[in-house]
Amino acid sequence: MKIVNYTLISLLTVSLASCKKEGKTNESGKDSLTAKKDSVIIPEIHKEYYGIYTGEFFGAEKMIDETDGSEYEGGTYKKISLKINRITKDSVYGQSIVSGNQRPFRGIFNETSGSFILDEPGNDKTDGRFEVKLKGDSLTGKWNAFNKTAVKAPAKDLKLVKKEFVYNPNFMLDKDSNLVDWSNPKEFVEKYTDDTGKTESYTTSKNRVASEAIFKLNASKQKLTEKDLKNLRKLDLEIIKNSVFARHGYSFKKETYRNFFEQTDWYIPVSNNVDHDLSPLEKENVALLSRFTKYAEDKYDSFGR
Repeated sequence: MKIVNYTLISLLTVSLASCKKEGKTNESGKDSLTAKKDSVIIPEIHKEYYGIYTGEFFGAEKMIDETDGSEYEGGTYKKISLKINRITKDSVYGQSIVSGNQRPFRGIFNETSGSFILDEPGNDKTDGRFEVKLKGDSLTGKWNAFNKTAVKAPAKDLKLVKKEFVYNPNFMLDKDSNLVDWSNPKEFVEKYTDDTGKTESYTTSKNRVASEAIFKLNASKQKLTEKDLKNLRKLDLEIIKNSVFARHGYSFKKETYRNFFEQTDWYIPVSNNVDHDLSPLEKENVALLSRFTKYAEDKYDSFGR
């Protein structure tokens, strides 16, 4: 009888342990269901509108006449990209990329009118609101600065087209590109001698100009040598170097480089930092180009505008 009793006790112990284990499993399962109910996943909509929209960003800007200091109204043009990353019923999330400035935005999408209202954070003087309408693969509309006095052109228009960014090491400046750096004119004092032998001095403004070398050297594909670079102009070296960054979609803050690469169809600004995207060959070439740029000289010419 004692043996039977021990057996019954053992069976009861195993049974109780099993019940406790099952109880924990059920309780855990219940907690898991509760957690799933608490963490509501907001569904995304209109994923077909996700992507990069890039194009013209332009507006009126007050300019100063260098001769007499008077003000006049001129125009400002830049290339901008709007990246739409996520759309839900209540919110739109993305980024604006222009002139080396990458800003997040959040807004709403009106399905009836096909329009977006997108606000940048507002803690930067260049932040503002985009009001754009979607038609096919195009976005058109306006941008208005929150701080009207902080920017030269507080109201701008946008004409954007949806494009897929693709890195291609073969991308180069177009052969018919304007090779003049219009953003950094330099004053030179020159002398003129007339027919009577009288010599006069005058000041003239000249601009840097690149050479045909920028169409021959590709720092994304070929290993550059000191022999390749030693006779190049400073502007040549700058363009060859920054072509690497342009191919990766770098958004240039410096107007000189924007003006060169915005002449192409392939340049799409998508980021203000692409250093981690460069290949080992590109990094090596960029370092060599930077070293040569420090000691190179520019060629200046006079151009009418």
